[in-house]
Amino acid sequence: MLTSKQRAYLRGLANSIDTILIVGKGEITDNIIMQADTALTARELIKGRVLENSSYSPREGAEIIAEKCGAEVVLVIGSKFVLYRRNPDEPKITLPRAKRS
Repeated sequence: MLTSKQRAYLRGLANSIDTILIVGKGEITDNIIMQADTALTARELIKGRVLENSSYSPREGAEIIAEKCGAEVVLVIGSKFVLYRRNPDEPKITLPRAKRS
């Protein structure tokens, strides 16, 4: 679970990355899930977009893909979304530490 500070940090990193995942008017297929999974393993942070003719809202699309890939939804704004999943073998992004309670 991401803290608000970690989420804000990832939002900042996401500004400079390109959209690599597009959900169109069809269903979210295994191919889209596989593409997202591969990209998350390689990059840890990906940006996606849900087209207007899709049967999914951007929030629904992001949550379905995140659930199937074991990722977290960082941000949904307009038709775009950002997903994050830490690579346990070769982490590329160092998140700010969560405060201990």
